[in-house]
Amino acid sequence: MAAKKAEPATVDVCGHELRVSNPGKLFFPECKLTKLDLVDYYVECQEAVVRGLRERPTVMKRWVDGVQGEPFFQKRVPDSAPEWLQTATVTFPSGRHARELVPNDAAHLVWGVNLGVIDWNPWPVRRADLDHPDELRVDLDPQPDVPFAEVREVALGVHEVLDEHRLLGFPKTSGSRGIHVYVRLEAGHDFLQVRTAALALAREVERRMPGRATSRWWKEEREGVFIDYNQNARDRTVASAYSVRAVPDARVSCPLEWDEVADVEPAELTMQTVPARLRERGDPSAGIDDSPGRLDSLLELAARDEREGLGDAPWPPHFAKQKGEPKRVQPSRARKPKAQQS
Repeated sequence: MAAKKAEPATVDVCGHELRVSNPGKLFFPECKLTKLDLVDYYVECQEAVVRGLRERPTVMKRWVDGVQGEPFFQKRVPDSAPEWLQTATVTFPSGRHARELVPNDAAHLVWGVNLGVIDWNPWPVRRADLDHPDELRVDLDPQPDVPFAEVREVALGVHEVLDEHRLLGFPKTSGSRGIHVYVRLEAGHDFLQVRTAALALAREVERRMPGRATSRWWKEEREGVFIDYNQNARDRTVASAYSVRAVPDARVSCPLEWDEVADVEPAELTMQTVPARLRERGDPSAGIDDSPGRLDSLLELAARDEREGLGDAPWPPHFAKQKGEPKRVQPSRARKPKAQQS
C-alpha cells in the first residue's frame, strides 16, 4: 500500500498565501533537509537572493524528486500560474519565444520551490531591455583532476585583469567545484560585445597563467581551469547568488569578499550555514549595482587579439555559425589537409 502523502503546508509571504505540497519530502537525503527546509531558507535569505534575480527572466530547473532524482528544465511559465506571478517573454537564438519567470520577491521563490526548483538560473538582462546584458559573468570550471586551490588562484588572476581594465568584480562560489565572478555593466552593451569581452578576458588570464587557466572550448584541449566565455552568449544562464545547488550537501553559491577567496572552502557554505553568515556579516555583493562599468578596455584588448591573428572562438552547438568563427569540430576529429595525411 502506498504511503500517504503529508498534508500541504501554507506559507504567508509578500502578501500571498502559498501552498507547499508534500513539505516533508526529502530534497537532500544526506543532510535530511526537506522541501519545506528549502522554502524556509529562501524566505529567510530573500533580500539577498532576490537581489540577484530582480527583473531577470529565469529558467526553472525542476528537481521534483530532490537531488537524487533527474531534473528537467522548464523555460515556460504555465498558463495555470497565479495572475500575480511576474514574467518576461524572451527570444532564443532559434527565434522561438518563451514566457519565463521573473522572481521579484520571496513569493515567487516559494512558488518555484513548490514545483521542485532548487537553484535559480537568471538571464544577464533585465526585462526592460532583453537585448542588452547588464552583467558580464566569469565562470571558472575546473577540469576533473584540478584541485580547488587552483580555482582560487585563477579567480585571483581574473581579479587582477579586471582591475587593470577598470572593472569591479564580485566573486562567489559556484556551489559546486568552481567560482563565478560577476561584473555589473552600464547600459548599452549587446550580447555579442559582452561575449567578445569575456573571451578577451579569458585569453588574457590564460596568457598569464599558462597550464592553470584555459579559454579552450574543446575539452580535449583544456588544462587547468576553463574560463567559460560562452556563458555570456544569449540565453545561457548561471546559478544566481545565494542559490542552493542540487548537490548532496546542499551547498550555496555564496558571494565572497575578495580577501576570502584565497582560503574559501565551498563545503562550509551550505543551506544550513549561509543564513547565519548573512545575518552576522551581511552580503558581500550588496553593492553590485552601485558601480557599473564599461567594456571599452576589454573590447580594445579583443581588437588587438584579432589584429594579431587571434579571432573568434567556438560558440555553443545550438547557435548558428557565426562570422569569423573557426570550424565547429573538435580538433581530434578535424579533417587534416592532404599534405598532412599519410
